[in-house]
Amino acid sequence: MRFRRAASASTAGLAGFVAGAVLTLSLQGTGLPRHGRPGQVPVPVPATTPEAPGTFLAWTPGGLPAGFRQRVAELPGMQRAVVVASDNTWMTRSTTPQGEVVDDPQDGYRIPLEVAAVNPREYAAFLPPADRGVIVALADGQGILGESSARLRHLGPGAVLQFGSVRVKVAAVLPDELLGANELMLSRPLGREIGVTHDRYALLQPSGHATDVSLTKQIKTILPSGVPVRVRAPGETPYFRQGDAVLPPVQIKLLFGEFAAKPDPSRPGYLLIDPTWERSHIATEWVPILGRITCNVALFPQVRGVMRELIADGLANTIHSYSGCYARRYSNRDPSQAISHHTWGIALDLNVPENPYGATPHEDPRLVAAFEKWGFIWGGTFLTPDGMHFEYRRPPAEG
Repeated sequence: MRFRRAASASTAGLAGFVAGAVLTLSLQGTGLPRHGRPGQVPVPVPATTPEAPGTFLAWTPGGLPAGFRQRVAELPGMQRAVVVASDNTWMTRSTTPQGEVVDDPQDGYRIPLEVAAVNPREYAAFLPPADRGVIVALADGQGILGESSARLRHLGPGAVLQFGSVRVKVAAVLPDELLGANELMLSRPLGREIGVTHDRYALLQPSGHATDVSLTKQIKTILPSGVPVRVRAPGETPYFRQGDAVLPPVQIKLLFGEFAAKPDPSRPGYLLIDPTWERSHIATEWVPILGRITCNVALFPQVRGVMRELIADGLANTIHSYSGCYARRYSNRDPSQAISHHTWGIALDLNVPENPYGATPHEDPRLVAAFEKWGFIWGGTFLTPDGMHFEYRRPPAEG
């Protein structure tokens, strides 16, 4: 399979980690080096700032309900609103501006990309003035690449990404913060051509002195009964996007590798992963308490760390059962949702019988605290509780 870029970049990073390096990631940005391979010209990224002051984020699990876009814009005191569609799409090929092939997966495999689609005129109002002109390119059928996506692909303006028969020319590269950490942003019409159809989150600029609490109350009046909503105030989260508690896929790719995949014809909602990637990134190893588990090889140091701490503190009995780490599937096995982070092998499911998805969590707080110390986020804090779920979020806490 021709997938040269991903193999060389991720394998080198992986070897460094196994040799003893610790993953580093700042929660207030990528925290990753802003350069590509040695000797390569860095991709130019404008010096800019995140979303304008006074911008709030709102999202609901599984996507915004039908009609939300119009109803939220009509709320009293709402000055501006834009709804962002975002979906997993499948890239079949990428080339440099000179036509050199960078990505070219074979045998029916494709590269999953998280792509956003917006109304360019509406979205421009939420960007710093210096960057608003770039958004015009979306209306011309071009795309804007996120900074991390550009580094991952080693591509910049003029490159072409291909999604089946649809070709997208990259007009510019912008910081992840301005694109909600999506890998690519398109206009809504072009997004629909490659399958970006689900409204995921909204950026809102209310007038007056709105707070996340007051805005939540307003938004609940336009939602169907029982639908939860998460509202974030300015500066409250690194990336304004849906599911903002966990790492965006592009950050996971930079840390744990990027794979090519295709639907598993024998199991709806599941995927087949490029076997070359699996061999280099996924392993089955023994760890204390859990025994033999299958995870991303880069995750094992932190898993062993938390398990040893639980043993040292006499808390091994807070884990009653282990139900898996690496699982090649969509979230909730639903192809309309994002690819599950279990597919990268970076999340553990523990004590499942006592903590079913969507129910009130019943994990021991001492177990949760130990995992959080070692850099995991607990799903019990998610908008839809997932008490069994412990996922990589950052390096271990010092001390």
